[in-house]
Amino acid sequence: MSTAEYAVGTVAAVALAGVLYLVVTGDTVTDALTSIIVDALRSGS
Repeated sequence: MSTAEYAVGTVAAVALAGVLYLVVTGDTVTDALTSIIVDALRSGS
């Protein structure tokens, strides 16, 4: 592969990481994960 192809791949990987970060840190996902953890802790006791 050429340097340009590596650059395009790196930019695509960084863009994907940015999108995943925004999704995971969003309120909906945070609330869902918190709910799952709280439910698991309650059912274990």
